[in-house]
Amino acid sequence: MLLAYYHGLADYLYDVFVARFDFWLAFGIVAQLLFTARFIVQWIASERAGRSVMPMAFWMFSISGGMMTLIYGLVRREPIIIMGQALAVGIYVRNVMLVLKERGKRT
Repeated sequence: MLLAYYHGLADYLYDVFVARFDFWLAFGIVAQLLFTARFIVQWIASERAGRSVMPMAFWMFSISGGMMTLIYGLVRREPIIIMGQALAVGIYVRNVMLVLKERGKRT
């Protein structure tokens, strides 16, 4: 029985990641990696500062990963991805605008 589940999972993963592999799947994977990188950048910056911080690189990874994921969702016609990323990208851009505004006040 356990072997049957293993084969079913193996067949599923092969279908998703190998049989259906195309440019857009690769694009989506890169988008997700960029989006994930933002957490690594934020974690490292916070560890170095000894407190929670959001470096500009966090927002740049958020925007680039979010935009690529939105494009992927549009091309693949995935309403869940489109709904999730359409608003999020706007929020990321607004945060960058606020960070730049704050930096302008300090100089």
